[in-house]
Amino acid sequence: MALALAGAALVPLALGACRAGADERREAVAERADSAPAAAGPDGMTADPRGTVVFLGTSLTAGYGLSDPALAYPALIQAKIDSAGLPFRVVNAGVSGETSAGARRRIDWVLRQPVAVLVVETGANDGLRGLPVEELRDNLRAILDRARRQTPPPRLVVVGMEAPPNLGARYTAAFRAVYPEVARAYDAALVPFLLAGVGGIDSLNQGDGLHPTARGQRVIAATVWRTLAPVLQRAARERPAREGPTSEARPAT
Repeated sequence: MALALAGAALVPLALGACRAGADERREAVAERADSAPAAAGPDGMTADPRGTVVFLGTSLTAGYGLSDPALAYPALIQAKIDSAGLPFRVVNAGVSGETSAGARRRIDWVLRQPVAVLVVETGANDGLRGLPVEELRDNLRAILDRARRQTPPPRLVVVGMEAPPNLGARYTAAFRAVYPEVARAYDAALVPFLLAGVGGIDSLNQGDGLHPTARGQRVIAATVWRTLAPVLQRAARERPAREGPTSEARPAT
């Protein structure tokens, strides 16, 4: 779930509680479906010769409220990857309502097959609930520690979030600081703020004021791509020769 905006900071807390049951059902469906693209079978992750880019995230990544999952930013990133001629496929592992603790519990499942690039978008729901910043930091570090244990380890991208302003300046500043701190510690690329240019703009958000519309998702995709594209370019150049030849990558735009 997205962060609350000024003047509506209490609303998302109620929304998150009301959606908990539905989100649990969606999580069960997502865990069965997100491991492979729609056209692939249960073994799709091992059958596809491309490297896998996993987006571990919340409803902002899952595409909550959109008419088609293809409108969510991970799918838009796939289109950019294909346009750039890069040998990767995207897996959307977003689950609505999930906190960083939930992402930490899921990471073993997410990494049950090799992952070339792991994009971690979590913490929005921690901020909505006013959970301790130390827990967010610990959970992020545990997720990245687990990723490092994969052989070979994936390249890492950390996506920054913001806490709602009603929790006070001290909390919001500490919350914001977690993401660059953890990214530096793990040599991860950093998207400073997922909702840059989207948060607080009515025309780019759904009626709840929290979840981006299809237009808002396009802005998010552009924001993430600016950080992710160079990571993928480097990963493509370093892919082992045993994975076979790939088409020459075009400059990412």
